[in-house]
Amino acid sequence: MIRLELSGDPKWLDLGAGLRLHVLPVTTAIMVAARNDPAIEALPEGARQEDMALAMAKAVARRVVTGWEGVGDADGRPVPITPEGIDALLDIWPVFEAFQAHCLAPHLMLEAEKNASTLSPTGTLAGATPTAKPASPARAANKRARTARRG
Repeated sequence: MIRLELSGDPKWLDLGAGLRLHVLPVTTAIMVAARNDPAIEALPEGARQEDMALAMAKAVARRVVTGWEGVGDADGRPVPITPEGIDALLDIWPVFEAFQAHCLAPHLMLEAEKNASTLSPTGTLAGATPTAKPASPARAANKRARTARRG
């Protein structure tokens, strides 16, 4: 079931270790803008899936994160939100994983469901198993004879 978030209100995400992000809802407009982010476009042809996922997560985060708690400098003083700070935050593996799970997962789940029903890359019958037994040679010949009489 698809659950619509009609309020469009920002919300706080608890990502663990005292880190909280205040985020806007991830909308289609945000995803389209993130896909056209200069960092995405700068990825080399044939970039690894991991590099694309990180670049996309950063592009989305730069658009949706409006506040944070639990982010500080080397001395523990709170730091303001900047695009560079968001990128640095997502370079921390557990933060990236939590952001993916709590912020991007609903959109990615819909994308995965959509992709699950697409054709096999090597053809529609690749890997398919037959659901009916083949016709016996006598039955196949009988069908060909009936078809020939009609024509």
